[in-house]
Amino acid sequence: MNGITSAVSGTEKALAFGLNPLVAAILGMLTGIGGGMLRDLLVNEIPTVLRADLYAVAALAGAAVVVAGHVLDLPPTVPTMIGGAALCFLIRLVSIRRGWSLPTADRMEQHLPRQ
Repeated sequence: MNGITSAVSGTEKALAFGLNPLVAAILGMLTGIGGGMLRDLLVNEIPTVLRADLYAVAALAGAAVVVAGHVLDLPPTVPTMIGGAALCFLIRLVSIRRGWSLPTADRMEQHLPRQ
């Protein structure tokens, strides 16, 4: 949950400082990844983002909802922040339940042509 709230609040803070919406979404994603990595390091675990989960994708999707709300001039608190956090949480939940993950280098090597 820490990465989710970090992504949403990081995006909102970047928009409050007047950054470009695209830059704000990327900054929000990086803030979410950083918050999750800090959490994992404090409990002495391998960071989730390094284990090929859909962690960064979920953080970017949540940040995109916040940016979309900003572009549509919605109030920054209730609809956009809660919507962004909910989307991020749902993507993470579904990806964990269904075993979805991004390709890793060892799985990619299986598909490369032999020389």
